[in-house]
Amino acid sequence: MSTSTTKTTAVENRRPTRARAPRRRLLRVVAAAGVLVLVAVASIAFALRVTPERTVHAFGQAVSVGTAPPSWHLRGPGQAVLFGQTIPTQVDFVGPVRPQLTLTDISLNEQVAGLFSPGPRASVAETLGSALATGWRWYFATEIAFVALAAIVLLGAIAGWRRYHGKKTVMVIAGGVLFVEAVNIALIGVTAFTAPGILRDVRSLDALVGQTQIAPVAVQPGPPLAGVQALVLGDSTAAGLGGPPLAHPTAADTACERSSIAFASVLSRVNEWNVDNLACSGATIPDGIIGTQFEGGRTLPPQLGVAKRAPNPEAVIVSVGANDLQWNTLIRLCAAADSCDNRAVTAYLQRRLSTFTRDYLGLLSQLGALPGSPTVVINQYYAPFDPSQDCLASVGLTAEKVDTLLQDLHALNDVLANGAQTFGYQTVQPDFTGHELCTDQSYVQGPADPAPLHPNARGQLVIALADERALLGAP
Repeated sequence: MSTSTTKTTAVENRRPTRARAPRRRLLRVVAAAGVLVLVAVASIAFALRVTPERTVHAFGQAVSVGTAPPSWHLRGPGQAVLFGQTIPTQVDFVGPVRPQLTLTDISLNEQVAGLFSPGPRASVAETLGSALATGWRWYFATEIAFVALAAIVLLGAIAGWRRYHGKKTVMVIAGGVLFVEAVNIALIGVTAFTAPGILRDVRSLDALVGQTQIAPVAVQPGPPLAGVQALVLGDSTAAGLGGPPLAHPTAADTACERSSIAFASVLSRVNEWNVDNLACSGATIPDGIIGTQFEGGRTLPPQLGVAKRAPNPEAVIVSVGANDLQWNTLIRLCAAADSCDNRAVTAYLQRRLSTFTRDYLGLLSQLGALPGSPTVVINQYYAPFDPSQDCLASVGLTAEKVDTLLQDLHALNDVLANGAQTFGYQTVQPDFTGHELCTDQSYVQGPADPAPLHPNARGQLVIALADERALLGAP
């Protein structure tokens, strides 16, 4: 074979390799870009998950500032975590990553009380907004550091796997970190730089959680409740629905169906306390506790306004939430549905629970302004059902449905307990274990009784004993 033929063959053999070279370089560039994008996504996700919330303080209250889960929308509300419930903020933010603000501790005083009523003083509102803005800046700076840390670890692992050494490793890590941080700032930078200004304009806690500000409940006309040691506010559970009427009932007692077995009456008899039971059947926070209520053919004044006529009570016991959640309606929906955890029932519960949480915030803030600074006790609800009892299956409440209803009740009790803890109030959980509906010596009224699922005389006694232990400081 001649020399020219050999050279020609060699050139032809090299042509495919040269033709493939640009494609290989393009594939390497695409692969490198893909790896950088994955590193950026992983680093940002890691940082958003592990960056600790920043707790800020303003006038005796504590709010933790963090981030809500990312959204596909470029503008919308952040999140407020109130008493364990996540609800959208009333204020909107720009960007896919928005602040999450958790109310963790509230100590009421004259200045903080202004944050729950219309027109808080400018200095108080500015301090709240400035504290939230500072907390967000700190959170964002910390998030940047965690993104860089995660990117360094991931890029270092890739460089080691590729067996890079020395200068090349440094260049890969440095360049990769710059790229990752650029993506990070591009995604959340808009929120990071605009959120402080928005938070600085937050004028009250009510505005933060999306609640319409409620003016303080006025003292209701009438003679002072002199000598009253304890007050009971609440719904039919506290009124003692289904029991015998009081010996000398007032018109309000009759309209509200207050009975002689109510735990307020038990506390009064057993301890010789002067207890005024203001609870009313059907009462909710907006319609009964802090607002007027139409019941039994009468328009009744706000329970909280009547309570303010007591000049120096030692204790206030509150039992509220079931009517706000429309518990009876929830039970009927559950009984009629194929399943109690379907989307419709779940959505209904969440809407009611979110509304109650906001209303509960307003109530708790006003309880702290009662004359004499009484001890506040928040009663949680007893569990009326036992899934092992099948006596309700005939009305559509199977064991599985009862389990779901108990979970719903647990969610309400969590809000009640977390709210009490946030404000530094006491909370009580009456224990009906072993004495639920259909059991021997049940603490609950049955289907044939005047007020099904409400406590009977034994149940009211158990609630009274639980409240007594809380008030006397017993374990």
